[in-house]
Amino acid sequence: MARDTTDFRPIEGVDELVEHLAEGNKPRDKWRIGTEHEKFPFYVDGNAPVPYGGERGIRAILEGMQSKLGWDPIIDDGRIIGLVEPTGQGAISLEPGGQFELSGAPLETIHQTCREGNAHLAQVREIAEPMGIRFLGLGGSPKWSLAETPKMPKSRYEIMTRYMPKVGTKGLDMMYRTCTIQVNLDFESEADMRRKMQVSLKLQPLSTALFANSPFTDSHPNGLQSWRGDIWRDTDNQRSGLLEFCFSPEFGFADYVEWALDVPMYFVIRDGHYHDMTHITFRQFMAGAARNEVPDGLPTMGDWANHLSTLFPDVRLKRFLEMRGADGGPWRRICALPAFWVGLLYDEAALDAAEALTSSWSYKEVLAMRNAVPEQGISAPFRNTTLREIARDVMVISRMGLKNRGRKNRDGYDETSFLNTLDEVVARGTTSAEEMLSAYHTRWGGSIEPVFMEYAY
Repeated sequence: MARDTTDFRPIEGVDELVEHLAEGNKPRDKWRIGTEHEKFPFYVDGNAPVPYGGERGIRAILEGMQSKLGWDPIIDDGRIIGLVEPTGQGAISLEPGGQFELSGAPLETIHQTCREGNAHLAQVREIAEPMGIRFLGLGGSPKWSLAETPKMPKSRYEIMTRYMPKVGTKGLDMMYRTCTIQVNLDFESEADMRRKMQVSLKLQPLSTALFANSPFTDSHPNGLQSWRGDIWRDTDNQRSGLLEFCFSPEFGFADYVEWALDVPMYFVIRDGHYHDMTHITFRQFMAGAARNEVPDGLPTMGDWANHLSTLFPDVRLKRFLEMRGADGGPWRRICALPAFWVGLLYDEAALDAAEALTSSWSYKEVLAMRNAVPEQGISAPFRNTTLREIARDVMVISRMGLKNRGRKNRDGYDETSFLNTLDEVVARGTTSAEEMLSAYHTRWGGSIEPVFMEYAY
């Protein structure tokens, strides 16, 4: 998230929080695709991490991008920590370890999404390459220890860094040493949201498997295909993971609100200052628990929007749905991830088929799949088959959905071609992580350094 929200409307009751989510309902002709992708900056000389400051640091890249794009700076305690397009059509932000993120504009087609991603990568390369900086498209930092990883000067991250070790063993690795690609998608009603939430929660482990791309940690194989996927199993289980209550046939906006109310907060912003609120839940905040701690110590709608942005389930509900299961990856994956989910969720026949395929999958079965994927990838078992075989069926559905959408580019091609990189994973039966591990043990000669050449933007 590029910029935390300031909306000073007071909250009168829980119904307003439910209505905040329901305001996301949109007619189908207004549905859009918002793609986010992160990457690790590194110095070509020595494959070292890039700090925030200095003439060749993250701040200098942001300032160069600001000059090139004319976007507005996002300032935190006097320091530039991101950029936002003046009309809200996209933003650039920093993750805690300097991971450089584009939060894309809400677009109508995958063709536009892919052009946006390619343009961004060209722009940031133009600024960064004269500084000797390139970017790595992986799901996990392959070389630098946590201690070696830079820390970005962003107030919310200071609060999270103090809090994470209290609630899990891997939260700091999640913050500082992982990257993702995700897509944000719309719904037209509460019933449509429910269908999409349930289908995408059940298929999120498959997404993790198809995009598994983080097999190295601290310069060595870590025994996993998706280290990032494993990290999310013990980051902060109060606010992340697979949400069982979402599997209910009656699941709706109010259920998500009730869950979110009882998750500890991270912060509130008053007069530009971030106040640590990790000791109370939002429900307690609404009951007056912070009256004597912060100015205007009663909650606002901005506080609620910010709280929703600090919840990390596999699929996050705001006024849209966020698909959060995939590792970061090379540029082709930036286009493939939104294509995969748009194909499944934005065509009625495809959504019907995906729902029929997954309707009998129980929470326990999906959780077991989710737990198996970080190590086993698409070879993970499910019932009497494997995820690779499930993937064959799901890819057919996604391709059908994209074909039915009929969104063609100037050359007459529809969006189905963006799935080709995932078709290759299924056809080979090996993930990107397994391909990297094979290279490590053969032509890379037991070194992870070549990854900075082969997976760099």
